[in-house]
Amino acid sequence: MNILVTGGAGYIGSHICIELIQAGHEIIIVDNFINSNMEVINRMQAITKKKITCLSVDISLKEDLEKVFQNYSIDSVIHLAGSKSVPESLLNPIKYYLQNLVSTIQLVELMNKYKVRQFVFSSSATVYGTPEQCPIPETASLNTTNPYGTTKLAVEKFLYEFAQSNQSFSIVSLRYFNPIGAHESGMIGEDPFSIPNNLMPYITQVATGKLPYLNIYGNDYPTLDGTGIRDYIHVVDLAKGHVKALESLKGKNGWKVFNLGTGEGYSVLQVVKTFEYVSGIPIKYHISDRREGDVAISYADATKAKQQLDWVAEKTLEDMCRDAWRWQRNNPNGYKVRNLEENQLLYITDL
Repeated sequence: MNILVTGGAGYIGSHICIELIQAGHEIIIVDNFINSNMEVINRMQAITKKKITCLSVDISLKEDLEKVFQNYSIDSVIHLAGSKSVPESLLNPIKYYLQNLVSTIQLVELMNKYKVRQFVFSSSATVYGTPEQCPIPETASLNTTNPYGTTKLAVEKFLYEFAQSNQSFSIVSLRYFNPIGAHESGMIGEDPFSIPNNLMPYITQVATGKLPYLNIYGNDYPTLDGTGIRDYIHVVDLAKGHVKALESLKGKNGWKVFNLGTGEGYSVLQVVKTFEYVSGIPIKYHISDRREGDVAISYADATKAKQQLDWVAEKTLEDMCRDAWRWQRNNPNGYKVRNLEENQLLYITDL
């Protein structure tokens, strides 16, 4: 299949694209490179031994995005592009509604116009808000606690209603829990442009000395050690879940939702201790106040994905820490931008 991957040059997107290529699919990446790096395309090509089509496109610009549909044969879309910081969403909710909700509606409009009927959406466990139970099944109440989560939930509601009125469409929403880790090659991984919002790159940058210490937001939660508990999933396991979800769309219609998680919860301090164990490096940390919008405990019930997608997360927390450390150790300053080969990165104005 020819698969359009929005946000395919990002942390999660790059790992998904590798798994898609290795499964025999052709990919077309569109990315605006605001939160990603052009060098990742070089790395992905080195890993897969395949030339990758990547277009510099902001999906919020509908006319530019339409040129992609006009110039390429597309069978399916995996939609990852969007803004994803909970703290930023609290400060700038307008940005999140425009980039996460409005852009998705525009994308689906173009899919409908050009008769592209298969869609995989990158959703989030934040749609559950403060969970009523753990592990969290897909049938749990949806009650978000921040604008980021609310925009993900709004997109899900739109996709459900769109699928109800357009029976030829097959749509899957994948509710991610907490992806960490990196490709086992150490060539691609999480590369935040500034101080990380996510736990693992914060830990690895403390380990390299790039940051002086880790901020742990709250140690007074009702958990085993007072720190928040999350379901951390290896990014490669998450990527493989997208391949399975894409395969599940064949001959189907309607809208379905699946959790992608391990089904186990680990506290922040447990992750820190595991990283220290696999790396041999002590991690300095300070305890700060809780962050607005964070919940105490969140981990998945991934039974539905196992039963209907034949997918389970296979990698352990030690694997996640080990692979994240390999990436950071090999790339202490993240991706170093090199001159791209001529015509390697296509710009929409060239179409």
